Amino acid sequence: MNRPRPGLDRRQFLQRLAAAGLLTVPGAGLLSACATGGGGTTTSAQGEVSAQNPLGVAADAPLDVVIFNGGYGDEYARFHQELYKGRYSNANVKHSATVDIAPEMQPRFVSGNPPDVLDDSGAQKIEYATLVSENQLADLGPLLDAPSWDDPNVPVRDTLLPGVIEQGTFGDKFLILNYVYETYAIWYSKPLFDQRGWQVPTTWDELMALCAQIKAAGIAPFAYGGTNAADYVLDLNLGAAIKQGGLDVVRRIDNLEPGAWTQDTVLAATQGVEKMVRDGYFMPGSEGLKHTEAQAQWMEGQAAFYVSGSWLENEMKSFTKPGQDFGMAMAPVPVLDSSAAMPVEALRTQPAEAFMVPARAANVNGGMEYLRIMLSKEGAGRFAELTASVPGVKGATDGIEKTPALDSLSAGLDAAGSNVFNWQFRTWYSPYSQLLKTELGNLLAGRSDAAGFLAAMQAETDRLAADANVTKYSR
Repeated sequence: MNRPRPGLDRRQFLQRLAAAGLLTVPGAGLLSACATGGGGTTTSAQGEVSAQNPLGVAADAPLDVVIFNGGYGDEYARFHQELYKGRYSNANVKHSATVDIAPEMQPRFVSGNPPDVLDDSGAQKIEYATLVSENQLADLGPLLDAPSWDDPNVPVRDTLLPGVIEQGTFGDKFLILNYVYETYAIWYSKPLFDQRGWQVPTTWDELMALCAQIKAAGIAPFAYGGTNAADYVLDLNLGAAIKQGGLDVVRRIDNLEPGAWTQDTVLAATQGVEKMVRDGYFMPGSEGLKHTEAQAQWMEGQAAFYVSGSWLENEMKSFTKPGQDFGMAMAPVPVLDSSAAMPVEALRTQPAEAFMVPARAANVNGGMEYLRIMLSKEGAGRFAELTASVPGVKGATDGIEKTPALDSLSAGLDAAGSNVFNWQFRTWYSPYSQLLKTELGNLLAGRSDAAGFLAAMQAETDRLAADANVTKYSR
């Protein structure tokens, strides 16, 4: 199978674990000295396969679930675990929630004792390329082929929204279930815009004119979280570039082609962001804020727009003041001009929030069964209700009461229809993750310009393309 290169080589990784006091297995490999290939292990708990138990779950085997406690919280996971207990009442289900995924989970992989289900997300996730390269993940093909929880005549694969399987497939194996159908957009307060008479822009010129009005009103047009989430702003320039030039723009970037980052539309959109920086359209002090701090100031009315994903409303629900009618709503990234190849309604949608079953888990089959429950109508619908987000399951939001953001998001997805796009380079090639944070941070702080940002991105693209040790993917 094709496998991407890890973000760190073995020596670097082990040195960092040792420095942190986390290396517990002398002589171990990158993550585990005894890992098997994806697809399970001979030590995993086994049960009898039947119509009611298509994955062969051992009914009394414990299940260890670790959830990233970020924008979606962990309440939905407790609900899924209750559903699991309802079917397997003799199983002890252990629930853990943390934001420190890598610091807490790397030692468990190294010692050969990973959880049965891991939600590997957030700023401190273990890079997917590392886990895939080291054969640490079970092949979830049996899950796709299993009958869905709700209808034995419909396999799980047929219940998933477009892109979910593609996003989690490496080579010829489906290794990661990206559970959330994340949508990326510009977010704003509809009541504020109604009160001010501001219209959501559809072109870049309209955006610049509105930014001038907003700034004149004493409000920053945009806020961002510079200490950990400057890369959120990538959706503004790269999104506009793709919509303007069409899907070939992003294919060239994903395929590591020469000149991919200096395509005309990418340059024009990035120069637009550079001009926004020069004109003072980003909230002062954003560089020193965490994303939640920037979002809180945005919700306090200090900024009009915030670029983020569809987890935003749920992540900020504790910041909403009693009686506050913030009316969170999304708007698509504007096109550069009316000659755009894609309509302004087009959206970046990308399956995300990576759930996986480690290959060395004690209960691989139970882990896959847990994912099957998550993909049920009841499990997915409850996730949507609790998080105001769309899971990657067909019809998951049908008939549920929608929050303002989820209602706006659902309407936006309906308007986009088949006009959706995403990018894969950050998933396939882990070095881009930190590079984007650094280089976008420099651009937004005025330390760099559009040409400098794009040169740095192209240099990394050329380096990866020339490195024979890096397994290449293409679209």
